[in-house]
Amino acid sequence: MMKPNVEIEYCPGCRWLLRAGWTAQELLTTFESELGAVTLRPSAEGGTFRVTVDAAVVWNRKDEGRFPEMKELKQRIRDEIAPERDLGHSDVGGKTKDD
Repeated sequence: MMKPNVEIEYCPGCRWLLRAGWTAQELLTTFESELGAVTLRPSAEGGTFRVTVDAAVVWNRKDEGRFPEMKELKQRIRDEIAPERDLGHSDVGGKTKDD
């Protein structure tokens, strides 16, 4: 089975490469065995900071109106790739079958 891939699309004009790189590092540290890859993609569209798992959007700065807190981004990614997984101290509970 192929492991899921995360893509972080960021605005280079806004100088968000460091934020995107830090986000990638955090996700790889947390989901090292669950992820196939984390890719950084400079966006042609200004103001972009979008995180996808296998093309499914889990965070879009334009929709949310802000950057994600790392805790909530990890929870959303966990819910996509490993809903049964406990994230320890940064968790508020995984998805239930009713979600």
